[in-house]
Amino acid sequence: MRFGGKPLSVIRAFTTLSLWTMISRIFGFMRDILFANILGAGLVTDAFFIAFKFPNLFRRLFGEGAMNAAFVPLYTRKMQSDGPSAARLFAAQVSMGVMLFIVLLTGIAIIAMPLIMMVQAHGFMHQQEKFDLTVDMARIIFPYLAFMVLAALLSGMLNSNNRFAAGAAAPVILNVVLIITLGLIYYGVFANPGIALAWAVCLAGLLQAALLMFAAYRAGILFFITRPRLTPDVKKMLVLFGPGVFGAGVTQINVVIGDILATLLGEGAVSYLYYADRLTQLPLGVIGVAVGVALLPAVTRQIHSKDQSGANTTMNHAIAFSMVLILPATIALIILPDLIIITLFQRGAFDLNAAYQTARALQAFALGLPAFVLIKALSTGFFANEDTKTPVKIAVWIVGANCGLAYILMQELAHQGIALATALTAWLQAGLFYIILHRRKVFTINTATLQRLLRILAASSGMAICLIVVQTLLNAQPFLAPSNTAEGLRILVLIGVVLMGSGTYLVFCLALRVISLHDLLRIITRRNRAR
Repeated sequence: MRFGGKPLSVIRAFTTLSLWTMISRIFGFMRDILFANILGAGLVTDAFFIAFKFPNLFRRLFGEGAMNAAFVPLYTRKMQSDGPSAARLFAAQVSMGVMLFIVLLTGIAIIAMPLIMMVQAHGFMHQQEKFDLTVDMARIIFPYLAFMVLAALLSGMLNSNNRFAAGAAAPVILNVVLIITLGLIYYGVFANPGIALAWAVCLAGLLQAALLMFAAYRAGILFFITRPRLTPDVKKMLVLFGPGVFGAGVTQINVVIGDILATLLGEGAVSYLYYADRLTQLPLGVIGVAVGVALLPAVTRQIHSKDQSGANTTMNHAIAFSMVLILPATIALIILPDLIIITLFQRGAFDLNAAYQTARALQAFALGLPAFVLIKALSTGFFANEDTKTPVKIAVWIVGANCGLAYILMQELAHQGIALATALTAWLQAGLFYIILHRRKVFTINTATLQRLLRILAASSGMAICLIVVQTLLNAQPFLAPSNTAEGLRILVLIGVVLMGSGTYLVFCLALRVISLHDLLRIITRRNRAR
């Protein structure tokens, strides 16, 4: 399998994004391990995760979702057609308008937070202390949204100028600030852990925005404050922005719906879903989000240049490359959830039952990982063509299907049913995306990619057999069972299993010509420069 020519520039951008995202996720794991160890799965964690989920949802909708769907394609085309100065003015006008709206939204949300939490945390209403704490924390955290929307706009500008590092590195700040705060909580510095964490989130948002402003300044693209004007370009942005909010964020909406339903299942359910979702976000963030962010500016430029064939080739390469990475991760999370969760989280206030419950949710979420990545990649076919309405129409059906399926499955499977519904509806969304793009002749999976996908599936199956054999051998030795071993030995066992699985997969990939050793070295060393 060869990743040559122009598509390799997308893969190089992808590797930059993936590297920083991996660093962020590692710090995120450290943060979550501290959460589990210090606070466990109970009142404070349930309240914090729900309080943070609300502004975080809007961050992903208004920031990552709508900015990618609406702003990035228009900004990229503006740069190509009218030059950097016109693009910078356009960004300034958009930012001022969006920020005014966000500030207004923040004020309304802070005032109406008890009513909002009656919906989002309905199951907490019979526990007044938990409900009040959730409301207080959500009010403190919500201004984080304004910083994140500004950060998303600046990140989109940097990405459009082929500068991906700062935007990908910024989330590290949130994790570092929360880790420091959790350490101070552990040593008794803060009397109220929940309120301290809420203020930490707000501080991290300010620091992230400051970092991206500095990066934009160094790149020569930082805009200055200007009077908001409803120019034709801004109007076009607003037309795309509204549908982009809903269409690009359907997965996050489904997760929030799951959290609302989880509040009805008793204490701990919200935390089980949170920890499981965090683990699935590692490969999804490193692979899926990185592919979407790297792909959109490239495909937009090709479509704007009337190079439809080139855009199709770029998307095929990106999907094949992402599947090389996401399928083995999916299989590992499905086969080894107990080993992973117990090793990473089972200590301190996070007991063995919490680990097993989280592992069941992890298995269910993992089933949808390839679909989540495909959604990120396929959505560029709509957004690069300035079509945000079609994803919205699909999203309405997906959200409805997820609500109904989650409610049905939770009756028998509890929180695992909620996670399973999210995974199944993600496959439905990915399938609908592809069917529509194929019918419009925007994107078609070519024969070469199909052959590669079959080889990737075969290599992943070989790795799966290896992991199943290893799992069986571990279960046959009681002293090696995750629940019976000391923490140090558990870590060594997990590292050994991961290395064995990764090595087996690499051997199968090379043997089946999924990727050649030559191209693997080219991608890693980045010696091949984009033409």
